[in-house]
Amino acid sequence: MPHLHFKGKTFVQNHHLAVPFHELIPVADKGLSQKPSLHDNLILQGDNLKALKALLPTYQGKVKCIYIDPPYNTGNEGWAYNDNVNSPMMQSWLGKTVDREDLTRHDKWCCMMLPRLKLLRELLTEDGAIFVSIDDNEVHHLRCLMDEVFGEENFVANVVWEKKYSASSDHKGIAPLHDHIIAYRKSEIFQRNLLERSDSKDSQYKHEDAKGVFRVSDYTCNKTAEERPNLYYPITNPHTGEEVWPKKTRVWGYSKDLHDKHVSEDLIFWGVENKAKVPGFKRYRDQLKGGDGVVPATIWAHEEVGHTDSAKKELNVVFPDGGAREFVTVKPTSLITRILQIATEKDSIILDSFAGSGTTAHAVAAQNAEDGGNRRFVLIECEDYVDNVTAERVRRVMRGVPTAKDAKLKAGYGGSFSYFKLGEALEKQAILDGEHLPSFETLAGYVFFTATGEQFDGGKIDPKTGFIGESRNFDVFLLYQADVEALKNMALTLDTARALPSHSGKPKLVFAPTKYLEEETLRKLQIVFHQLPFEIYQRMDAKRR
Repeated sequence: MPHLHFKGKTFVQNHHLAVPFHELIPVADKGLSQKPSLHDNLILQGDNLKALKALLPTYQGKVKCIYIDPPYNTGNEGWAYNDNVNSPMMQSWLGKTVDREDLTRHDKWCCMMLPRLKLLRELLTEDGAIFVSIDDNEVHHLRCLMDEVFGEENFVANVVWEKKYSASSDHKGIAPLHDHIIAYRKSEIFQRNLLERSDSKDSQYKHEDAKGVFRVSDYTCNKTAEERPNLYYPITNPHTGEEVWPKKTRVWGYSKDLHDKHVSEDLIFWGVENKAKVPGFKRYRDQLKGGDGVVPATIWAHEEVGHTDSAKKELNVVFPDGGAREFVTVKPTSLITRILQIATEKDSIILDSFAGSGTTAHAVAAQNAEDGGNRRFVLIECEDYVDNVTAERVRRVMRGVPTAKDAKLKAGYGGSFSYFKLGEALEKQAILDGEHLPSFETLAGYVFFTATGEQFDGGKIDPKTGFIGESRNFDVFLLYQADVEALKNMALTLDTARALPSHSGKPKLVFAPTKYLEEETLRKLQIVFHQLPFEIYQRMDAKRR
């Protein structure tokens, strides 16, 4: 498979592995939840690369659908490269706005996207999919990056979204009316859903007989008798006894044997009065593949999923005071709803790491209100407007928008969300020096995930006993307090070891500042010990144990 090469690629190829884990700090008064939780709908404030890494302990392999709307890199967006990669060249990029005159504009964009795509893939379920909005500036580079990260065999579609309903009269070239939405799956077990049938689709089914409602399709094909002599034969109208031949320039669409089968199954339509000169083929609605649904296609017209103007008007309904005027490239909720319909179930988790104005959360809340679902969203946004626009939009659509004309939006979609901000990095030296001690739950999630490679469930921890979760091979314990003096006197002793509860009967993996036990005693008690903080970066290889 061809690979895309760009400046800085060797430095960012594995940069996602070097990004440290960070604390996620709840900000209770900015959410709509009685008790902030990482298992609620989430809005995370902070750099999305760091936030994605911080989500791994809780959300690795749990996200069913990812939608992102990254910078299109038009040269007019004012984005800057800010990943602290260990490269002099890339250090010189930091904080500098990427404009159209920047000769490394595309290199910087690729360097920004690659590590994020790698972390996003880790968060997806095996049957999950990712959808990325982009335009012609970077779509070719994006396809190459996603082929590399997800595998070209996992390409799903290049959807063309009609983002405008008319061309700009002052455009000097060929006016673009579309964006792309590039879709990839995590693996081959991804299954797309069918879309609901629209009234316009159903209106085609005008006829009905004892077997149901049907539409009529052409019984001929665009071939000549000379090209397909086997399709040039007479058939009989059973109602009139008349022998009917096709035109020599347009023969039947089916062989004689298949036609006889159609006759026996009463699939030939001879008109309302049974006197048509050329028959049609009956296509029953309930015999569609997948029943009443419609197979999604790659062209999404603005009449079906909205356009940029409708998206701005939609945002203005939520912010009648003009509080979101700065957003000029916002997406319509109907566009995200289409993705939800194709790629999610009623209990799916949806992630958007370039959250912007919060359209994805708006669409998820609206879809849940529509079909009674319990989908959850995870939004990440680093810009200053995350509280006043992103989170505020979610607050308003959940509580209700009094001035809205839509009854459901006016009443509010309901629901809750927790607001978190990115905290300090869990750096080994900082813990050693006592400069920054993370909370018990934060360190528990970190050591559990890094030691086992499995998802951490914060709802199962017990700080009193030190239990932080069960992996495939261990009951895992952490003896820790966010207090330097307490840590100086904390150790795994014989009494402590014997007091550790047995949750599953598996061997115990224990993290503690130190131990006062011989290895023989640990073996008898089926305990594997690791010292904090020196071993918190060690990943246990289950196959070696």
